[in-house]
Amino acid sequence: MLEGARSAGEGLERSCREGWIASTRPVEGVELFSAWFAGAPYAKHRHDTYAVGLTDCGIQVFDYRGSVHASRAGQVVVLHPDEAHDGRAGTAEGFGYRIVYVEPARVAEAVRVLRGRPAPLPFVRQAVSANARLARTVERAFGAPLEPLAADSVVLEIAAALVAAQDGVASAVSRRIDATAIERARQFLDAEKTRVVRSGELESITGLTRYDLARQFRIVLGTSPYRYLLMRRLEFARERLHADRPLVEVACDAGFADQAHFTRMFKAAFGLTPARYRALSARR
Repeated sequence: MLEGARSAGEGLERSCREGWIASTRPVEGVELFSAWFAGAPYAKHRHDTYAVGLTDCGIQVFDYRGSVHASRAGQVVVLHPDEAHDGRAGTAEGFGYRIVYVEPARVAEAVRVLRGRPAPLPFVRQAVSANARLARTVERAFGAPLEPLAADSVVLEIAAALVAAQDGVASAVSRRIDATAIERARQFLDAEKTRVVRSGELESITGLTRYDLARQFRIVLGTSPYRYLLMRRLEFARERLHADRPLVEVACDAGFADQAHFTRMFKAAFGLTPARYRALSARR
């Protein structure tokens, strides 16, 4: 009997002596999981989610759909829901990876938005590939805290990348735009920039589903709702750096979880830490 698991973070044996794991709690149908292992950490099991992973180092070997597969650094692994697989290191050096787990229902909803009609779940025949779009999607998923709006973007990007990988070409995507709804969403994010905004709030004020909103928002404003909110939050914080206030207070006022989170996001956006930015600004 195969062991069923919601994600790799549940129901599987773990050994600190053979490696390490780190995972987030699921947010809006998305869970992020990273690990490094030597040996054979995973017995045969299956998830009820999509699993899209990026091998970071070493070689990971696994049995899946009747074949043995090997993924090297930079390659992408796609495992479909309820498909049995295991996992082991291909060399004595071990392997490291990051993986995004997404509930199939979320993927189905996003695919409906992308195709403009209900459609079957995407199926990618290649378990291991050098798919650059999927690799970028995994990288971006791990690039920021998994807030609800960020999770929506991850689902939409995963779905779009899976559909493109299945079809072999970039699929036609609906360009229908509700400009009034997108403007309502933008104004709401401007007003609520110092806190976590949930998907349901934007759905309520726009009348759009979260994935249709994310799709249209990117078309109109060139970015995702989460990224837009993050940049407004960072701009709010940057203005307060000119005042002589502790950085931890600036981070808190701007809605960041802590100063370390604030520093990572600020540097990623502006290329400088908040402390360095403040010091250079003071020299004018």
